[in-house]
Amino acid sequence: MRRRDLLLGTAAMVSLGACATDPKFRRYDGPEVTFVVVNKGARRMHLLHNDTVLRSYNIHLGFAPVGPKQFEGDGKTPEGLYRIDRRNPNSQFHLSLGISYPNVNDVAAAKAAGRSAGGDIFIHGQKNPFRKDDPDWTWGCIAVTNDEIEEIYAMVADNTLVTLNA
Repeated sequence: MRRRDLLLGTAAMVSLGACATDPKFRRYDGPEVTFVVVNKGARRMHLLHNDTVLRSYNIHLGFAPVGPKQFEGDGKTPEGLYRIDRRNPNSQFHLSLGISYPNVNDVAAAKAAGRSAGGDIFIHGQKNPFRKDDPDWTWGCIAVTNDEIEEIYAMVADNTLVTLNA
């Protein structure tokens, strides 16, 4: 019994140690990110603490980036005010932060057109970091490099405001 407990305890410690040292999960101890600003036209995203820019990133958007997202499958990235509402540490795009699209106005507009508003809009990394992506390749998400999403994932808390502008 004692030998089995020792083996199980050792295995548990090794497993926990591997999780704690996973390089994609970084720590951040700087100023709180209070706002994420996405400027679609400039293809830039800024993380702000109040009115101070903490970090800025080049971004990739949906494959039809001009104009606001109107319905599922249109390839557009939403425009408006949203929140970070979830995170996916096991994303097929390395890591991802969910954006609260669609809101009630988005749903109503799509419904009026007889369409679904869609959903699953994220800030995420790359599926294949060794492939050179086209400038705008997502289905409506905001994409950055895997190294950058690791930093963003650590810095941006759930419920942080996100504004997406033309």
